Amino acid sequence: MAYVINEPCIGVKDASCVEVCPVDCIHPTPDEADWDTVDQLFIDPDECIDCDACVEACPVDAITPEDMVPERWRRFIDLNAAYYRR
Repeated sequence: MAYVINEPCIGVKDASCVEVCPVDCIHPTPDEADWDTVDQLFIDPDECIDCDACVEACPVDAITPEDMVPERWRRFIDLNAAYYRR
């Protein structure tokens, strides 16, 4: 089960989670071209290994396991996956 980056990341994009991810599944990174074109970061659900490192690093508590995403943020499950389908 993958982790999901939710609403609290919007406008923050702290990138602490990017730095600690052992499988590089959080994008965009600050050095990628689309960094300035998106409002938040996204976790690739196919690459995430559920290690929990990003959860601990996130300063705004924006990351939850997919099966624990609050109802009001359920759309972020699809938003994270959609980022990697484009």
